[in-house]
Amino acid sequence: KKPNQQQPHKQQTQNANVATPSFPYLPETIKQLKIHGNALPSIPRQICSVKLCRLEKLDLSDNNIAAVPSEISNLVSLTELNLDQNSLVSLPPQLGQLKKLKTLSLRRNHIRVTSTNFSPTTNPQPIPPSVFQDTMLIDLNLHGNGLRSGELNEFVGFDAFLERRKRVKDKNLYGGALTDMGVCGLD
Repeated sequence: KKPNQQQPHKQQTQNANVATPSFPYLPETIKQLKIHGNALPSIPRQICSVKLCRLEKLDLSDNNIAAVPSEISNLVSLTELNLDQNSLVSLPPQLGQLKKLKTLSLRRNHIRVTSTNFSPTTNPQPIPPSVFQDTMLIDLNLHGNGLRSGELNEFVGFDAFLERRKRVKDKNLYGGALTDMGVCGLD
């Protein structure tokens, strides 16, 4: 190979802070992936590949991501997903297919509601019921979004999340220790 052909590949692989049209190769055995602060406008296809079925922790915080692709459901081992400081207004229902998901952080996005009278066609719930009902979610952080705790309590499925969270947090109490049972970082 010519030396000038190797340089761009080497540069893309070493510098993950540069958004490039091609994304570096990701080994199938990877369990944790941090790609924060890269100004990514979307989640690269390679990250939601069925080949990354062993991925457990994914940090895509501090980017410019406006939507989560439905292919996120391919990450069947995912337990933690950090999407803080992006441009998200809603999540896809396929996120509910991540049965092992326990922690979801969505701080400082653009998730809000105009009415809690949800309708699939005219006013969809920004966090689908499947995320609350079909995952193992116990930690959800929504601080810095345009939501209030009263609105969140009206979300379909949120009660199932609260019950599961309380059971798990109560189980973790030892000798009267306190745990934060606040409503997802909201007032």
